[in-house]
Amino acid sequence: MGLLARIRKEWFLLGIVLVILSAKLQPSVGVRGGPLRPEITVAYVAVSLIFFNSGLSLKTEELTSALLHVRLHLFVQSFTLVFFPLAVWLLLRVLALTSIDQWLLRGLQTVSCMPPPVSSAVILTKAVGGNEAAAIFNSAFGSFLGIVVTPALLLMFLGSSSSVPFSSIFSQLSVTVVVPLLLGQLCRRFLREFLERRKPPFSAVSSAVLLMIIYTTFCDTFSHPNVELDPTSLLLVVLIIFSIQLSFMLLTFVFSTRSGSGFSPADTVAVMFCSTHKSLTLGIPMLKIVFEGYEHLSLISVPLLIYHPAQILLGSVLVPTIRSWMTSRQKAGKLSALQPV
Repeated sequence: MGLLARIRKEWFLLGIVLVILSAKLQPSVGVRGGPLRPEITVAYVAVSLIFFNSGLSLKTEELTSALLHVRLHLFVQSFTLVFFPLAVWLLLRVLALTSIDQWLLRGLQTVSCMPPPVSSAVILTKAVGGNEAAAIFNSAFGSFLGIVVTPALLLMFLGSSSSVPFSSIFSQLSVTVVVPLLLGQLCRRFLREFLERRKPPFSAVSSAVLLMIIYTTFCDTFSHPNVELDPTSLLLVVLIIFSIQLSFMLLTFVFSTRSGSGFSPADTVAVMFCSTHKSLTLGIPMLKIVFEGYEHLSLISVPLLIYHPAQILLGSVLVPTIRSWMTSRQKAGKLSALQPV
C-alpha cells in the first residue's frame, strides 16, 4: 500500500495526532472565549451537526426499532449511572490508603457520576458500524437522565449543596440533540432517494467534527492553570483512568456477548461505548455549579479533563479491532443461519 493510500485510510488517526499537537502549540485558539468560541461552535454547532448528520443518515425504522430495545437501554443506563459510580467508590476506598492526591481521587468519583456524552459514543459506534440508533437513543436519554441523577450522585458521594439549573441544561440538550435529530429525519423523508443513490460520506463528516471537538478539548486541557499538583499523582491518575476504561469496556463486552444476553454484535459495540464514556460538555458546568466556591475545584476537575480525551483516543485506537471482531461475528452468524438444520 502506497503512502497516499495509507494516509487516506488512516486520516482520522493522523488527524487526532495533528490536532493534539496544534492544541499543545497554541491552546489559546480553542479555549473557551478564544477565537474558535467552542462554547458556541462546539457546544451547539458541532454537537447539533453530529446529530443532524445522524438523523439524516439513519433509517427511521432503525431508530424506531432502537426505542423498543428496552433490555439494552436498561443495561447501559444501569451500568453508567449505578454500577460505574459504585465500583469507583469501592476502588477509591483502596486508593485512599495511597499517597495519591486526595482531591484528584475525588475528581475520579465525579467522573463516575457523569452521564454519557452526546457525541463521541455515537461517532465511535458509527465508525465501527455498530447499532448507531441505540447509541443515539442512550446518549440522548442518558444525558437527559443525568440532569437529575448526576447532581444527586455528586451530592451523595462528595457532599455539597447548590441549586442546579435543570431548565437551562434541559433546553441545551433539546436544542443540540433532539431538534437536530428530528430535523435530520424530516429532511431524510424528502431526500431519501437522493441519499440512497449518492451515498454521502456521513461518517467522514462526523469524524471531521469529532476532530474539532478533540482539538478544543485538548486546548482546554493544555491551557488549564497550573495548580499545586503532584506530577506522580497526576501520572498515576492517568494510568488509573485508562485502566478503568479498558476494564469496563472489557466487562461490558463480556456481559453483552454472554449466552442468553440477547444482544447482537452491533448492540455490543453500542453498549461498550455508551456505558463507559462520560460527558465533559455536561460535566464541567455541573461541577462548577455543584461545587461553586470550592477551593480545590480545579483539582477535582482534572480527572474529567483527562478522561474525556482519553476515552476518545482509546476508542479511536480500538475502532479497527472492534470493527474486525464485529464483522467476523456477523459473517459467522450468517453462515450458521444458512446451514441446514
